[in-house]
Amino acid sequence: MNIIEWKNNVLYILDQSKLPFKEDYILCFKYQQVIDAIKKMRIRGAPAIGVATAYGIALAAIKYTGSNIVDYLNEVMSEFAISRPTAVNLFFAINRMANVLNNNKNLSPSDIKILLLEEAKRIENEEREKSEAISNYGAEILPEKARILTHCNTGSLATIGPGTALGVIKEAWKWGKLEHVYFTETRPLLQGARLTGWELYKEKIPSTLITDNTVGYVMSKGLVNIVIVGADRITLRGDTANKIGTYMIAILANYHNIPFYIAAPFSSFDLSIENGSDIPIEERDSEEVLTCMGKKITSDEIKALNPAFDITPAELITGIITDKGVIYPPFKEKILKIKEEIFK
Repeated sequence: MNIIEWKNNVLYILDQSKLPFKEDYILCFKYQQVIDAIKKMRIRGAPAIGVATAYGIALAAIKYTGSNIVDYLNEVMSEFAISRPTAVNLFFAINRMANVLNNNKNLSPSDIKILLLEEAKRIENEEREKSEAISNYGAEILPEKARILTHCNTGSLATIGPGTALGVIKEAWKWGKLEHVYFTETRPLLQGARLTGWELYKEKIPSTLITDNTVGYVMSKGLVNIVIVGADRITLRGDTANKIGTYMIAILANYHNIPFYIAAPFSSFDLSIENGSDIPIEERDSEEVLTCMGKKITSDEIKALNPAFDITPAELITGIITDKGVIYPPFKEKILKIKEEIFK
């Protein structure tokens, strides 16, 4: 199943807010619909958000009939930039599309439109290849009879390809190295219960759903021997922004001497930021916490805090599984080495 598909100048987006109960596509005829889908988490996961953004910009270009396409698209890109501020792949895609636009601004609008759509397709294909590479690199380092804990959703629904952390799990299952998966429900929007559970069921992978506050229990009972999660942004020193609750899991893994891995493409690294404290954390509507599956679960007087992400310090991370290989501490020098190889 494709979570994003471009057909006849319309962008089809699988509405993940309705999974696993309904498989519906949103038909985006204009870029504002893509932004709305990103904001409302009808599409989510850093790599998938990046691809949707690229196609959204291409869609804006194709639909434009005015006389100043360059200024118009720069404004469109600014609108995309504020849709999900923590996911760095969104900015990666914007920068790629902006480079194409600005390097070809003297061409005709029709030529610019063609080039932007080609770049969006290129970004999609690259993300798929990165996901496959991460899956293979990750499966290689797993122990035999791996009992993996994962958090949120990092599979095909989040990445275009097989996934990052969940891609590693799928590949390990194919290799016969996986014994069992424990996956968190991931409150408040239940991406683990709804989406990861759906993907694991489709792949027939042995798995057990746990509440977010059961993580310490399964670790203390020896049910887990490795943790693999995804990332929305990774700094130069390795500090990682990921779904809220990741930091708590990392602390518990550290206490129980369980290896804790991040799985993410190099496009999720933000080399302009040294420390995790500089990553902007998206604050979402408190109603997501005060309700569950659309039903109110508190009295009207209750208030809620709802950060979408937290920061896991590099010191708690055993290694980072990337599409360029697995890197281990100290992360900074190895991240810079990969950057140097990419931009040779």
